[in-house]
Amino acid sequence: MQKETASVETGIALGSVEKAAKNLKGVIYKTPLMKNLWLSQTYGAEVYLKREDLQIVRSYKIRGAYNKISTLSSAEREKEIVCSSAGNHAQGVAYACQLLGIKGYIFMPAQTPAQKVNKVRLFGKDMVEVVLTGATYDDTFKAAKEFCDARGSAFIPPFDDLAIIEGQATVGLEIFKDADFSIDYLLMPIGGGGLASGVSSVFKQVSPHTKLIGVQPMGAPSMYNAIKNNKRQPLETIDSFVDGAAVKCPGELTFDICRELLDEVVLVPEGQICEDILKMYNEEGVVLEPAGTLSISALKSFSEEIKGKNVVCVISGSNNDITRMEDIKERAMQHQGLKHYFMVTFNQKPGALRTFVNRVLDPEDDIIHFQYIKKNNKEKGPVFIGVEVKRPHDVENIKLRMLEEGFAYEYLNGRQDFLNLFV
Repeated sequence: MQKETASVETGIALGSVEKAAKNLKGVIYKTPLMKNLWLSQTYGAEVYLKREDLQIVRSYKIRGAYNKISTLSSAEREKEIVCSSAGNHAQGVAYACQLLGIKGYIFMPAQTPAQKVNKVRLFGKDMVEVVLTGATYDDTFKAAKEFCDARGSAFIPPFDDLAIIEGQATVGLEIFKDADFSIDYLLMPIGGGGLASGVSSVFKQVSPHTKLIGVQPMGAPSMYNAIKNNKRQPLETIDSFVDGAAVKCPGELTFDICRELLDEVVLVPEGQICEDILKMYNEEGVVLEPAGTLSISALKSFSEEIKGKNVVCVISGSNNDITRMEDIKERAMQHQGLKHYFMVTFNQKPGALRTFVNRVLDPEDDIIHFQYIKKNNKEKGPVFIGVEVKRPHDVENIKLRMLEEGFAYEYLNGRQDFLNLFV
């Protein structure tokens, strides 16, 4: 870390964050810090939400992107800029390019939803060119870096950069200045660690008693593993469902800061995230993407600890494609124990299905998926069955009755890659 702007003990210097805040004045929205009555009642605490989902690009990413790009030299601006992103960082960079009049090339994975691509073009207008390439984010990043190096352009990283972190840190500065109460717990999402590094740097200096909690999805625990093992190491596999936080390896700078300043990093299941997305929409009318819900989903892990305390959750962003809602609902119901999937071995003779329905299922159980192709050359055949139950423990009775009636089965919940082929 650069000595004049950061230290191991406190992270990013407060003066640098104040400077970034002045730099961003008139560019970003000063998003509200709002008490949420429903969450407060649910957890018996005073729960406040820092509403970065209401930011101009619907996430905090514009803060770091603009702060970084605005510090580029004239020579760097003339050579144009390049970034790679699956969504929110791309929108922040695009909007900064438009405001500063700098040409930018935005590399995004080939399968990026059209809604996200269109938003990048909307914010960047004629100052950006979107390049769709690569099957995965890693492929896209590699292509962007090669393009950037060949042109001698400036690359705008999503998190592992001092100016990026200083911009994201302004979120923490706003929280502290707006809170007319002592903050006991502060929860924030982590992908690569830019936001967590910046916010924790501010709070270690202005409110050292506040417990700082970073939150990652269970399917992408890169920072969690790095801090636990005291070593950065890329994840071998990753669940990209929480795409805004699905990072294989945290940044070098962000890892150093988060390891030193965060009190804890916790993991939340993707199913819990889906459940909370639906609850926030149905109960509060707040639309969040999976990464934007992380800090809210982590409250469950601290339900006893935070009773009677003042808690702040950073929520960001709200770039959620409505076509994902069926998948979100499906994952939520599996997490709640209300939907269950089996591969069941049926005897290929008349009456087998009737036996299964009458003797295995309860009258309240509902078959929601059934897939079977009869093969006359075999005595038994596999059947893919999905069942919706009224109460989570009802599935244990189904399993027991299948064994009693001679139906061999394999339970498929948890095998998400396999279920994606059928559901």
